[in-house]
Amino acid sequence: MKKMTLSAVMAMGLMGLTACAGGGGSGNSGAGETITIGSVHPLSGSLAGVGGMMSDAAKLAVEDINAAGGIASLNGAKLALSDGDSQGKAQSGQSEAQRLITEGAVALVGTYQSDVTQNVASVAERSKVPFVIDVAVDDKILEQGYKNTFRLQPNASSMGAAGATALVEMGKQTGTEIKTISYVHIEGAFGDSVFAAFKKEAETQGMTIAKEVTYSGTNFSDATTQVTEALSVNPDIVAVTGYYPDNLLVAKAVGALSPNIKAVFGIASGAFDDNSFPASAGVAGDGILSANYHYDATSDRAADIRKRFEAKYGKSMETAAMLSYQAVEVIAKALDKGASADPKKLRDAIAGISLDDPLLAFSGPIEFDETGQNKNATVIVMQVLDGKVEQVFPEEFVTKDLIFPALPGK
Repeated sequence: MKKMTLSAVMAMGLMGLTACAGGGGSGNSGAGETITIGSVHPLSGSLAGVGGMMSDAAKLAVEDINAAGGIASLNGAKLALSDGDSQGKAQSGQSEAQRLITEGAVALVGTYQSDVTQNVASVAERSKVPFVIDVAVDDKILEQGYKNTFRLQPNASSMGAAGATALVEMGKQTGTEIKTISYVHIEGAFGDSVFAAFKKEAETQGMTIAKEVTYSGTNFSDATTQVTEALSVNPDIVAVTGYYPDNLLVAKAVGALSPNIKAVFGIASGAFDDNSFPASAGVAGDGILSANYHYDATSDRAADIRKRFEAKYGKSMETAAMLSYQAVEVIAKALDKGASADPKKLRDAIAGISLDDPLLAFSGPIEFDETGQNKNATVIVMQVLDGKVEQVFPEEFVTKDLIFPALPGK
């Protein structure tokens, strides 16, 4: 386990994240003032579970920062979090973001869905308010030339490509030849962009996408038809991209059909590395692999935050929530670094930030390139082993040895 250094603990105290209800325009908050951060997530609808968890994580970050003394360079100014409910809809997310900014939020975090995030990013750009994306993968979000939007997680291209590369490397490591892949993914910007990047890299690596099967996330209650179609070409691997509810259905359908494949491999799957997935999937989840960004299970600091989150909210803190917590930390450190809650100065401070000791298994500190993408965001591979999600690749983040091939449920 990685130990928390004294400097890391002290750094947490410097990262107080609460924004001025009046917008913090002066940039010189005094003691007792409050800085408001807006949080936009799906708090109702089919994704309310993960959206509520992400909102709770952002609140916990604010509480931790305030308990450690708030924003030191702003005379101990405290942070406050104001929630907006996207309802899982792009237009609702856009209107909620505008409302939060109008009510005084000096920065935004969110939103979990790429289409919602795209709309919120456009609001942040027009309003010249910084927006830190906790979760949203689509490359197009940061291809608009925006100056006020920053993303912590890897983008779709890097996730899809890294997933294909990891698959090849795991095959070499275990002496397993992989020739053909069927890919099942949700329709829309998220699924389409991850698939396109995976396909390009997989073909470069000598693998063939034998079948692409898509599905709508709306009213999706049984994946048997889609999985049957994917299996019809006898692939070595079934790759999967989507959100928790639909990918759980995919896993159960694979388990019920009991195919002779080498593995089910999630790429940016919202289900397969979630700690509730093994129990929900049962034997159908055994051995399933998942290439994704992930909280660092070797970090004592991440373990402490997750333990306190579970004690406070009565639920496991998943990776998406850890990113929401970290997004607040980024804003807090930038507030302290720039000694200003003025949105323009805060934006500049975020752009130049270097945040050591990331809570995710990244290849280095959180730093943003000219497009707003975290330069050191990386993908690792997890696997469901003995009823738990374990980190199995690459070696530096391993918590348990990889099993590959891994026939689902066997």
